[in-house]
Amino acid sequence: MADPLIVKICGIKTLDMLDVAIAAGADMIGFMHFARSPRHVGIEQLGELISASRGRVESCVVLVNPDNSCVAEVAALGPDWIQLHGPETPHRVEAIRAEAGVEIMKALPIGSADDVAQVAAFAEVADRILLDAKPPKGADRPGGLGESFDWSLLKALDPSIPFMLSGGLKPDNVADAIRNVAPFGVDVSSGVERAPGEKDKRLVEAFIRNARSAS
Repeated sequence: MADPLIVKICGIKTLDMLDVAIAAGADMIGFMHFARSPRHVGIEQLGELISASRGRVESCVVLVNPDNSCVAEVAALGPDWIQLHGPETPHRVEAIRAEAGVEIMKALPIGSADDVAQVAAFAEVADRILLDAKPPKGADRPGGLGESFDWSLLKALDPSIPFMLSGGLKPDNVADAIRNVAPFGVDVSSGVERAPGEKDKRLVEAFIRNARSAS
């Protein structure tokens, strides 16, 4: 019997939408603490959202190349996870993990075989790996920005490395992704929005339902 699929809804900004995602059956909720993102939440709001998640769902704060004071400030709020979504090196990931005392998920952009070859070095220093699409050239922030990557690239990945999948997932392709790629979890943000940063209740529910049915 395989472990149940982990479904993460990322970029939640309000207590109302947190409740919607939990009621729909999300396992993890991601909060963006990155000023350039349309999903950014400030420290005070972040504290409220993490508190409201506690005991109901795993909370994950997404940071992009954070400095030590940012890591300490976020870790003090007591999230279950910190997700590093910037150009952090394996050495930096290891240092943040030691300093934060919080489990670390490292997001890695995949656009080529070379990117797949880098994954193993991060798998040794992070608690969890999230494979995302590489942002388009000239993008002002990391992440797939609603685009998926060529999943066939992952055939070259060491099968002993478990990973979550992100990048361009939405209700109508998540089942295919799970069947084709066999990640242990899936992560969605813009794929369940009606506008940048505005989650849609029906899309969140459909995404989770379709992901569960495929696993």
